[in-house]
Parts: sequence; structure tokens; C-alpha cells
Amino acid sequence: MSGPGGRTQTLIERTFRERIVLVGVVFGGASAEEVESHLDELALLVGTAGADVVGRVVQRRAAPDPATFIGKGKAAELAELSVTLDSDTTVFDDELSPAQQRNLEKILGRTAIDRTAVILDIFGQNASTLEGKAQVELALLRYRLPRLRGKGTALSQQAGGGGIGSRTRGPGETQLEVDRRRLMRRITRLESELKALTATRRTQRKARARGRLSTVSLVGYTNAGKSSVLNRLTDAGVLVQDRLFATLDPRTRRLDLPGGEPVLVSDTVGFVRKLPHQLVQAFRSTLEVVAESDLLVHVVDSSAARPGEQVDAVRAVLDEIGADRVPELIAFNKADLAPAAAGRLAADHPGSVALSAMTGEGVDTLVEAVGDRLRALSGVVELLVPYDRGDVVAAVHREGEVLVEAHEASGTRLRARLDGSAAARFAPYVAPR
Repeated sequence: MSGPGGRTQTLIERTFRERIVLVGVVFGGASAEEVESHLDELALLVGTAGADVVGRVVQRRAAPDPATFIGKGKAAELAELSVTLDSDTTVFDDELSPAQQRNLEKILGRTAIDRTAVILDIFGQNASTLEGKAQVELALLRYRLPRLRGKGTALSQQAGGGGIGSRTRGPGETQLEVDRRRLMRRITRLESELKALTATRRTQRKARARGRLSTVSLVGYTNAGKSSVLNRLTDAGVLVQDRLFATLDPRTRRLDLPGGEPVLVSDTVGFVRKLPHQLVQAFRSTLEVVAESDLLVHVVDSSAARPGEQVDAVRAVLDEIGADRVPELIAFNKADLAPAAAGRLAADHPGSVALSAMTGEGVDTLVEAVGDRLRALSGVVELLVPYDRGDVVAAVHREGEVLVEAHEASGTRLRARLDGSAAARFAPYVAPR
């Protein structure tokens, strides 16, 4: 990731293809099959980051070893394997504490990182807007800060690419203290910048809210096909890539529902198992659009090996950002790749939709379902509008769904489905009972 100084901030070396050994641990009630599945996903993450997996190790333990996570004996075995495979780095599927990371690197004689570091690295590669880059850099620095001890100059130089500063040590200061102070100063600056960007984003959302448009957010596991769905729904022309976390910056487009009412549809960053807390916190302002939506379209890859686990992972993040109370419509995508699975999943989840954003199959059904859900969320109001207020009648048609329209002696009687803000606006015309 490039900072203001133009240098790249990454956690994985990309001047050559690193050779990686993956490590997974089976704890408690977890199964070896489940851990292998998680390592399969970690291998995809490593490949997306630009490295090659050359081996994997799975161990069963009752609990993590406080010093080395896997125990000294297993760490010694891992060191021998790393030499045999000529690997450069070991990646653990679970998060390592700073102490565990340091101890492992002493035993292994090579870099040891965790899934969090890999995901942060990928986000660093994919961030394109100023806000996205600032969010990723903030998450990276928060991850690095507790890991400064024992890293000294090396981490200072890495973080310096983000413009942390170039002041020399003061009297009596250690290199660690200088590094820590620089990182804290840069973190404070980024938090301030993001606070200003958040205020701008909220102002934009308020302007949209005044336009009385309902908002729909596409959420889902990374690479579930959210951008493809957005393109199908709105002809957005968004670049679609078959890679993890291809979309970091939200995109909003207008969609006209079958009844003619317009809504705003936003594509959002994909989620993943064990999504780093640093990233959720850094991207909180971007994810506010999800929490403030009227409806979530939860896009699920029906061809995935464990779609249920992916659904649970997405809902865990939604809960963390306060979006768990927003109504959800599940859309099982990629039905062209797994028609039987998509049909079975849709049958198991009443009210859901199966579709293929690639072929267009089921997209019309999804649009109809979105319209039905949004209308169900709006209340039915009966209005009596004087004949000299044709502008009000037109506004009701524009902002809601008119179910019944009749002409009486005193004016036009309308029975319409309106959301809360529109209903409040037309309150003066509510018909007496």
C-alpha cells in the first residue's frame, strides 16, 4: 500500500513469489475437516496476496500454547519442514499474539504471520480511493503497534513509508520509543482525516435521504458476486474480478423497481471468516451505509463448499457494525455453477431467491422480491387531497405506491404505501376516519 511518501506498505514481500507454509490447529469441538476447509480459504488468500503455498501443517490441541501457539516441539518440527521445503514464511490461520510471533520467528528462523496479516496485506493492495487507503493504513498501523518490540529499525522503516516522520531520537530515547511515538502520531492523523471524510459521507447520505429514496445494500462473503449482481441490477459497469476483496470502496447506483419507484443500491466490501477487528474498526465509517440501509440483499455463493459458514461469518460482522436489525433478503448467486445447490438452499430459506448474475437467470425475481420487501416495510396511509393540490397527488405517486385512487366530491382519495418520512410529509392530508 502506498502512503503519502510513495513507498509501499505491505506485510508480504512481493519483489519475488514467497514460498508459504500454512498452519492450522484443531481446537476443542472443531473438526479436522473444518480446519482443512479454513486452510483451503487461507491458501486462496495467500495466492491473492501474491505468494505460493508449498505445504501445510495441521495440529490438534486442547488450547493454544501461550508462548508459541503450537508448542515448542511442534514448532521445532515446523522449523525442519520449513527448511526441507525451502519456505520463506509461515502463515497461521489463527491470530498470533506479538509474543507468540516473536518466539516462533526465533525457532523457525523465518517470518511468522497470521491470517490477519494476510487480509490486511490484500486490503492494502486493493485500496484505491483516498478514504480506502487511509482506512487500510490505519488498520495496518494498529496491527503493527503492539508488534514493535524487538523489531526496532525494520518496522520503523516500513511504517515510515506512510509519512510517520523522520525526526531523530531525542536524548535518552530508544529506537522502540521513537517508533512507537511516530506510529501513534500517524494513527492520530489518520483518525482525524477519516473523521472528516466520515462527516462528508454522512452529509451526502442525508441529502439522499431528503430525496425520499429507499436504500438497499448488497452484503456478502468476499467473491460471492456482489459487484456482478450490482451490474445486472443497474448496468453499473463496475469492474468484476474473480479474486478476493476486489471491491473495497462502496459504489451506489439507482435502480427503478417494477412499480416505477427508484431506490439506491450500494455495493460494499466483502466479509470473510475471522475478519480482522482492526479492519472492521477502520472501515466503520464506510460500513455505516450498511447499518443505515432499509434492506440488505445478502448475496451468497451457492457453489461454495460451506455456504452456511459463510452466511454465519457475514452475519457476525453485521452484528458487530450494528446492522443485524436491518431486514435481510438472501440471494443465492452463481446458480449457473450449482443449480441443484442453489435450488436446495433457496428451498431451505423461505423468502430467498436463487439467481445467476452471470446469465441473468432469476434477476427479475430478485428485483420483484426487493420491491415486495420494501413495500412491506412501508405503512399504508389513506389520504384525501383537495383538487387544487394536484402537485401533492403527483408527489404521492412519485414517493410511494398508490394502491387505490378515487375521486370524491371533496378531493382525490388515495390509499398509498409510504415510508416513515414520506408519511410524515403527507400527514396534513390524512383522511379522517
